[in-house]
Amino acid sequence: MKKFSVKTIVAIGIGAALFFVLGRFVSIPSPVPNTTINVQYGLLAFMSIIYGPIAGALIGLIGHALIDFSFGWGIWWSWVLASAAFGALMGIAGTTRKLRCEIGKESILPFNVCQVICHIFSWGVIAPALDIAIYQEPMEKLFAQGLMAGVGNAVTTAIVGTLLCVAYAAAKPKAGSLNKED
Repeated sequence: MKKFSVKTIVAIGIGAALFFVLGRFVSIPSPVPNTTINVQYGLLAFMSIIYGPIAGALIGLIGHALIDFSFGWGIWWSWVLASAAFGALMGIAGTTRKLRCEIGKESILPFNVCQVICHIFSWGVIAPALDIAIYQEPMEKLFAQGLMAGVGNAVTTAIVGTLLCVAYAAAKPKAGSLNKED
């Protein structure tokens, strides 16, 4: 089993805390009941690509569980697991060379294609299927919520996640940039 570095463990803690704060205090109401548009998925996508699928899954799992717990209605495990799945899928996708954030602007299109696919799978398949299996929720409601969550989260991830990836690429030192020229 691969051991986590201290850096990855700290990233999971900070990522889950930021996911919680953004999800709890910066969510945008949607016209679909019990569904919000969330900016924290841009952060989750970015962190998953940088730190990998296990870190991404844990950030999504812990952060979403804390959000649900803080509202007082209990933890809605189907959506918590969908957030974890989104983080894991983005982390897996981040292992491909074209999706590496340090590449810069060339990774914007692959990043956004990937995040849309991951959102569709997480909110269009995983969350509704688990809602049916765990909570016996009505299908019409579930797919309306899943569609709203998937589209809203994909849009906010395209904005927030892309900005984070571009900023990360710009801040990363380029090879040979620290050499002193005489």
